[in-house]
Amino acid sequence: MIKCILIDDEPLALELLESHIKRTDGVELLQSFTNPIEALQELERLQPDLIFSDIQMPELSGVQFSKIVGNKFPIIFTTAYDQYAVQGYELDVVDYLLKPISLERFQKSVAKFQSRNTTTATVHAASVPDYIFVKSEYKTLKINLADIHYIKGMADYVTIVTADKKIHTLENLKYYEKTLPATNFMRVHKSFLIAMDKIEFIERNRAVILGDYIPVSETYKKAFFDRVNG
Repeated sequence: MIKCILIDDEPLALELLESHIKRTDGVELLQSFTNPIEALQELERLQPDLIFSDIQMPELSGVQFSKIVGNKFPIIFTTAYDQYAVQGYELDVVDYLLKPISLERFQKSVAKFQSRNTTTATVHAASVPDYIFVKSEYKTLKINLADIHYIKGMADYVTIVTADKKIHTLENLKYYEKTLPATNFMRVHKSFLIAMDKIEFIERNRAVILGDYIPVSETYKKAFFDRVNG
């Protein structure tokens, strides 16, 4: 299921996209915003897989929004601009939808995102068998997956915790959730991704790793204990 948010200062444009989402299998709307600044403030909480954003907005343009978000969240622009003019921005967005947006064109754009997402996941799986490279400050560090105990997400960065060090990087938690193998790594909270084989013990709704008590939230509780109990 692709979880998305919509950003457009025109309520009618939002209504059309909301209608398209309802008629498209595999897409779920998390929230619609008429103010892009409010959307920015909610990104870490919502953790969308995909963002549909208008370009011309008074508070913050779609281009400015995209530059702030960077590569953390994929974006599809919805715009009244000519497609070739928009490409001049040279932003790494998934697609450009020209208004008025038809259902068929909307669904093709979603399919394009699915294809790109699948390809990216395949590349990660093939190229990162037992280690990852992480940018931290001015260095790129090689970290063996077996050394990772858990990852904690903060507002603007994550901390990768090993037995002997903590590494800070600007990638978000969702990136590591998708990149690290699900055979051992599991999301247990909006702020925590853990290595299941590093759990020392479980106390109530908390997993203890390196002596740290990591909460298991209601969202992930069932999946976590299903896995623990086999």
